[in-house]
Amino acid sequence: MTSIRGVGKASGWGLGRGLCAAVAVAAAMGGGHAFAQTEITMWSNWPDEPAKKEWVTARVKDFEAANKQCTVKLSFIPKADIYTQAKSAVRTGQAPDIFYMEPDQPEFLAGGFLEPLDGYIDLNGLEDWAKPAWTSKGKVYGVPVEAYTVELYYNKDLVKKVGVDVPASFQLTQAQFTDLVKKGVAAGITPVSQGVGDRPFPGGQLLFESLLRKLGPDDYKKLLNGELSFKDPRVQEVMTWVKELVDAGAYPKSFSTLKLGESHFYFYNSPGSLTFPDPSWFTGRAFAAPEKGGMPANFPLGIMKFPAMDKGACPNCKTLAVAGSFVMYSKGKNKDCAGALLKSMANAENGTKWISEVSLQSGLKSDPAKIVSPHKAYFDELNARNKDVTYFFGTPLLYYRAKCAETYIQVMNNAFPAGLISVADAAEKMDAACLKK
Repeated sequence: MTSIRGVGKASGWGLGRGLCAAVAVAAAMGGGHAFAQTEITMWSNWPDEPAKKEWVTARVKDFEAANKQCTVKLSFIPKADIYTQAKSAVRTGQAPDIFYMEPDQPEFLAGGFLEPLDGYIDLNGLEDWAKPAWTSKGKVYGVPVEAYTVELYYNKDLVKKVGVDVPASFQLTQAQFTDLVKKGVAAGITPVSQGVGDRPFPGGQLLFESLLRKLGPDDYKKLLNGELSFKDPRVQEVMTWVKELVDAGAYPKSFSTLKLGESHFYFYNSPGSLTFPDPSWFTGRAFAAPEKGGMPANFPLGIMKFPAMDKGACPNCKTLAVAGSFVMYSKGKNKDCAGALLKSMANAENGTKWISEVSLQSGLKSDPAKIVSPHKAYFDELNARNKDVTYFFGTPLLYYRAKCAETYIQVMNNAFPAGLISVADAAEKMDAACLKK
């Protein structure tokens, strides 16, 4: 947990008249030496991801240096704990002025707990494709700092060791990926590192990315909107294929308890796996120092495309989404300072710094010509895998709500990839919860 406070002369930049007047009165009463200060509270995720933590800390320090009227009490808290604490705090009036949030938590907006930001930030500092993730009834409610694509990372040496050559297209067919899984199992190497011990989504990544490529963006959206049945023959074909991979031993034996951070370590350290489906925020942990759980130096990291489905409608489709964002508490008492902080973050300069320092996409605009990264080779490969792709915006949990979301978590994130439920039963449960009658 980090607390940062600024002290100095008021500048009044980006603040309301009332606060500026209070500063002036305080200065006059103190002979020009004293002034009112407003402390705002801010909760951020990423306590165990050094590059992201340093980016947020730097933005707060920059803000305080330019706005002496405002101090920031900044705390880094694990995401699950932020959500648990925030759900209670917003109802009791104790929520922080600014807190971390992702678009897959709609109850905060539906409950009226988020402040529209249109009057506080320059919306031109946000990527046009990122704004819809936080737009409701024409208003924008979040600063989309973190964006990502869903990637399939692999260990080049281990894949070669089991006798599989990745083609120049970097995309295996269904049969070739099945062969990779079976050869990994035969060699005693876990084919796919994945775990759902502390997250509601990883177990569905391989299945749903495959469904996107099989169905194409239009029918895939229908599936997520409850307008297409999981009993559709195309959906059944992909589910049957994934079930074959599960039964062949694709996932770790510790799948149900393995946590997200542990699945990273499992892939690039011990015991090691052939592949790792993960959003491109993978870099937050992987590029940390090895002694802090990061990837070993000279690890043979590669990025392949998810397999092309037999008779798939869109082999080059890929999921693009907004993740880590910052929102303002609608009942906060320090909206001038809170709004000014968010305004100072939401620009191309900071988007460029994020991409350079974190090695991850951003929903903030950026200047590609100014991006300088120590991981240039990685970025070059990531950009190559994202060339000429058709993006689909949003993950399943951005679409699924209430009972449908709960069923997705229980069935598609947990039971189905754990081999605990059949294709027919999984489809039946998803249709019962999600299919619009």
